[in-house]
Amino acid sequence: MEFRELTIKKREGTGKEVAKRLRRQGLVPAVLYGGGAPQALTVDYREVVKVIQGREGSTTLLNLKFEEGGGTARTAIIRDMQYDPVSEKVIHVDLQEVRMDKAITVGVPVFSTGEAEGVKEQAGILEMILREVQVSCLPGLIPERITVDVSALMIGDVLTVAMLTPPEGVKILNDPGQAVVTVSPPMAEEVAAPAAVAAEVAPAEPEVLTERKPKPEDVEAAESKPESKKEAKK
Repeated sequence: MEFRELTIKKREGTGKEVAKRLRRQGLVPAVLYGGGAPQALTVDYREVVKVIQGREGSTTLLNLKFEEGGGTARTAIIRDMQYDPVSEKVIHVDLQEVRMDKAITVGVPVFSTGEAEGVKEQAGILEMILREVQVSCLPGLIPERITVDVSALMIGDVLTVAMLTPPEGVKILNDPGQAVVTVSPPMAEEVAAPAAVAAEVAPAEPEVLTERKPKPEDVEAAESKPESKKEAKK
């Protein structure tokens, strides 16, 4: 298991205004849990991004070092992170202190490998239903990911948690019958059918009349109309 270093600093003060000021300075408010009461900290934004880049946060072991020798080094994982909904930048980090000889529970991402036969031969759609599983293991055994081979899946097949193969020393805690990935039928036929029905029942365009035909009553009224004064003088 790879360790990554993260420099931490004790934080003076809490609250929204303090947090806003720290973020303007390029710092991220953080809290360290475990080993006693939660401890308010700050971490450098660039260091946090470097730590999580290309990896899932909870699968990375961190060597926490206090800036300016403000405390003893700790071993921890990232328990949770909060992001700004607009900029998507990290705005808060929760750290969990761990002991290397004590099992912990963490979330590990699930990734698929291979091309499903149901996609290749039957034009099906691969659907990842479960993207993360909870595992229990020693911190040094936390896998970066759990990979599942979907090559043999046909339309309607479902791969469950029981079919996943975790590394030695890692126990998956999810329900064994929980669905992880499946291949669904193609959607094209379902979409095309309503369109065809709509075309069949579509109303015909109204007839456009270029000249109005006189009604029978109009004709009778015209014939019974008295002659004009000019014709009467003749």
